[in-house]
Amino acid sequence: MNSLDFDRKPEDTRVVVAMSGGVDSSVVAGILKREGYNVFGITLQLYDHGAAVHRAGSCCAGQDIDDARRVCDVLGIPHYVLDYEQRFRETVINPFAESYIAGETPIPCVACNQTVKFADLLATARDLGADALATGHYIRSRANPQPGFPGRRALYRPTDADRDQSYFLFATTQEQIDYLRFPLGHLTKAETRALAEDMGLVVAKKADSQDICFVPQGKYSDIVSKLRPNAALAGDIVHLDGRVLGRHEGILHYTIGQRRGIGVATGEPLYVVHLDARSCRVIVGPREALETRRVALRDMNWLGDVALEDLPAEGLACYAKVRSTRVPAPALLKVDASGITVELMEGEAGIAPGQACALYSGPGEDARVYGGGFILRSEREPAAEQALRHLLETPAAA
Repeated sequence: MNSLDFDRKPEDTRVVVAMSGGVDSSVVAGILKREGYNVFGITLQLYDHGAAVHRAGSCCAGQDIDDARRVCDVLGIPHYVLDYEQRFRETVINPFAESYIAGETPIPCVACNQTVKFADLLATARDLGADALATGHYIRSRANPQPGFPGRRALYRPTDADRDQSYFLFATTQEQIDYLRFPLGHLTKAETRALAEDMGLVVAKKADSQDICFVPQGKYSDIVSKLRPNAALAGDIVHLDGRVLGRHEGILHYTIGQRRGIGVATGEPLYVVHLDARSCRVIVGPREALETRRVALRDMNWLGDVALEDLPAEGLACYAKVRSTRVPAPALLKVDASGITVELMEGEAGIAPGQACALYSGPGEDARVYGGGFILRSEREPAAEQALRHLLETPAAA
């Protein structure tokens, strides 16, 4: 058994490495090459717009493709570049824009993993006769054989909690997990960079890529306005109690939980508590109106050993993350005729539709990833929930 859990010698195991041009995926290629695997790298050209070509913090564009090629030259492995720009625009960028216009908070990194990386690239790897697709994500997988499925694997949080990327991988299907490998799951970022130095890789000191690679300087509204120039419709800024406090130039300029830059002053701290896309209203209120105890999920991806419909009627005790930087917190997953809900035992502030809710067996580094879903709606404390529902049922002023 080799380090990738195949019952054959490394030299008899072909592995495709998804290479973004960054230090993580480069070290993955280096590790597997050192261990004797038959390795070749593939880089996806996802976009190549303006500043992204040489912008620090980007990935899968001009300079990064050159870096991936140079790494492969040093390692002595083949390198291929696939043009996925149109596919990336259709499955990631355009849905991102539409989701923002609808008042949601989308996570394009999850969509990219679901479609371009773990569907299209994975299919390409299979077509090339590869035994596995390896990536530089900080997450662990290991064998979890089940009756009739001896090659089944399960996902676990990584050793380096500060680099945990399991939140962005909750939608990975079981079939994909069985084919994927994550060689960095047991390493810290510092150890990865040290390996890059030892291997003599030019990317050893390269800055990490930002979460949303195609959004320069993190200005989401700029990219949405560029893609949908007629989407920024003006509307009212309304308090939960019904008072119209001012005007805005488009809900895409706001996010749930935002406090600064709302554009109104009332002498009290106000937060964005809801984006009413139908009536073009930004609804604001006190901080306590953001507190959420329950969320409903859509597009659930379940990775547990027991089928979702066979979970206990009283619910499954688990742990949940609704933000990538949070430690998994106690939760209760319930599945019934009305749908899938997650009760957040400790509560959470500022949850928005479109965000992900990843589920785990526990809070620690050895916690298994149970999957998760996208937030369809959130339920606030009763008083705030009642006020919001009343406001949404009231037609906006003409």
